[in-house]
Amino acid sequence: MTDRIYFDQASTSFPKAPGVAKAMYAYLTSLGTNVNRGCYEDAYAAEETVFNTRKLLAQLFHFPLTKNVILTGNITQSLNMLLKGLLRPGDHVLVSSMEHNAVMRPLVQLSRDGISFDRIPCRRDGTMILEQAEAMIRPSTKAIITLHASNVCGTHMPLAELGDICHRHHLFFLADTAQTAGIFPLDMEQLHIDGLAFTGHKGLRGPQGTGGFLISGQLADQMEPLISGGTGSVSHTEEVPSFLPDRFEPGTPNLPGIFGLHAALKELTPLSMEQIRTKELSLTGYFLEKLMELDPSEKHIRIIGRKDLSMRSAVVSIQTLDEDMASVAWHLDHDYHIMTRVGLHCAPNAHKTLGTYPAGTIRFSFGPQNTNNEIDFCIRALKEILDL
Repeated sequence: MTDRIYFDQASTSFPKAPGVAKAMYAYLTSLGTNVNRGCYEDAYAAEETVFNTRKLLAQLFHFPLTKNVILTGNITQSLNMLLKGLLRPGDHVLVSSMEHNAVMRPLVQLSRDGISFDRIPCRRDGTMILEQAEAMIRPSTKAIITLHASNVCGTHMPLAELGDICHRHHLFFLADTAQTAGIFPLDMEQLHIDGLAFTGHKGLRGPQGTGGFLISGQLADQMEPLISGGTGSVSHTEEVPSFLPDRFEPGTPNLPGIFGLHAALKELTPLSMEQIRTKELSLTGYFLEKLMELDPSEKHIRIIGRKDLSMRSAVVSIQTLDEDMASVAWHLDHDYHIMTRVGLHCAPNAHKTLGTYPAGTIRFSFGPQNTNNEIDFCIRALKEILDL
């Protein structure tokens, strides 16, 4: 078997949704105009696609305000804009102990300016100890922010329960959906989410360099723009526009990327999303089953996180107890053409929670194009590499 096997879908999806590359190529070769700058038909055509992209995103997340859909270059940029735009000296926030550095590095930066945070503890399988969350709220607490699913082990956080807590205590609720948008249904109103950050290149199966966030009007009123500049609107003044989306979208956007994202979103229906989710979780369950058959006592391979399919995504981390994990990952790639990710996955405190710090894990993550045959081949490769 010489074809490559791509088990790094949590980093970026591959292949992309049908029509993505074609839409990007068509924009670059046949349209190519900017938006909000030109008073001619082609510019209006580009603007229509950008608007329709916002509309599809609002529909996807059950959000009523299309103008409050802000397009950015990636989810990290979105989270920085949300956190640094909202928080002020003296504010306090709660996060899960499983957060990615896209949340934690901005918060650590902000902590130097008088903003504090506490981590809601999670168990060794990544599940949140929810009963501790409400007791950690202070008079100065302004928001709870959490990822929806761990990029290390796939475990989900209890968004509905956290949203209820925020609603009762009049806190902003911010969600990082990097691992779940486009795969799991998310209803912002039902979950009481004020700010939802998403990326275009993972579950949405769009191109890299796309992402954004959706914000309630109340949250938008509290936020200051992290970046400012030309928007093509109200050009008679040097003040930042007060209206959305312009207030948070200075400069020329990644239009080839947005055209690609638009094509990906058109492919995504409730039925297709359910099919993708069912396929990915089926692959995850099959892989977990085969791992446990390969080493039932976990003397050589330790499965990190949950071993069932409840409250989890299609991400499985393991530790190889007799062999260096970087070496195992190298052999998987070099000898078997199986692509994985090894290390700390930009989430050091998640590994401390899971008991895998500082060594990290080998991470396998699956998408709708992966197959059981690929998993069988991977299990045989692990058996040979580890001499089981």
